[in-house]
Amino acid sequence: MMYVVTGATGQLGRLVVEGLLARVPASEVAVAVRSAGKAADLAARGVTVREVDYDRPESLAGAFGAGDRVLLISGSEVGRRIPQHTAVVEAARAAGVALLAYTSAPGAATFRLADEHKATEAAIRESGLRYSFLRNGWYTENYLGDAAGTVDRGIVIGSAGEGRIASAPRKDYADAAVAVLVGEGDEGGHADTVYELSGDVAWSLPELAAELAKASGRPVGHRDVTPAEHREVLVGAGLPEGFAEVLVDVDAGIARGELAGTPGDLARLIGRPTVPLAESVRTALKG
Repeated sequence: MMYVVTGATGQLGRLVVEGLLARVPASEVAVAVRSAGKAADLAARGVTVREVDYDRPESLAGAFGAGDRVLLISGSEVGRRIPQHTAVVEAARAAGVALLAYTSAPGAATFRLADEHKATEAAIRESGLRYSFLRNGWYTENYLGDAAGTVDRGIVIGSAGEGRIASAPRKDYADAAVAVLVGEGDEGGHADTVYELSGDVAWSLPELAAELAKASGRPVGHRDVTPAEHREVLVGAGLPEGFAEVLVDVDAGIARGELAGTPGDLARLIGRPTVPLAESVRTALKG
């Protein structure tokens, strides 16, 4: 039996692999990645590297083995993920994996970005595989990738109004995935489970601005704009129009409360409180 992580060279995937290596021997860890070269450092540490391409189902034939526990990290190519994910599900079914865990979207989400996740969940259920749906909420890093730049500009812009976001750092979600993969029992004790994963405390964009101001000692405000204005801001910052529309649609979901849930599943899986926003802000500004 192996623990197999797809998309393992991405930001979340690498954190999951590091978490696995802290719990099990490297000889029991495999990664399924598009570019073996990007996983050369993992291979040097004893991790098995399998080169696969979601767009070439034939490349997935040897990605998994009977009894493996697999984490399918959702692809990043919005609009193409249903056939890509379905190819992975079919390969996992054919191989007879013991558990297929999938990084999905919150069950409350009705914004368009969640549609492909819901379709993937349906495909996994229909496959007959034992599964665990890790319905990841928002990563705090989504808002802090350019924390210093936000402070310099002195403004947090969005169209979510006072909507709240129960985010957590990627590492918290990665630790939850590891807990599911290495749990005790034939399928890790997590067969046919659904976890709504989110931070312990939800916050709003005005509160994010206040935390940035507090941590930096500089004024940072918040401006709520219309969806059309928000889209213009994002496109003006260099984002592709399609992706800008996706983010504006997510903000509409946030305004409806779709990312505000705090059921506590994430903290229970990782055995500790999730990292609060203020700590993440301080870390981002130090970096």
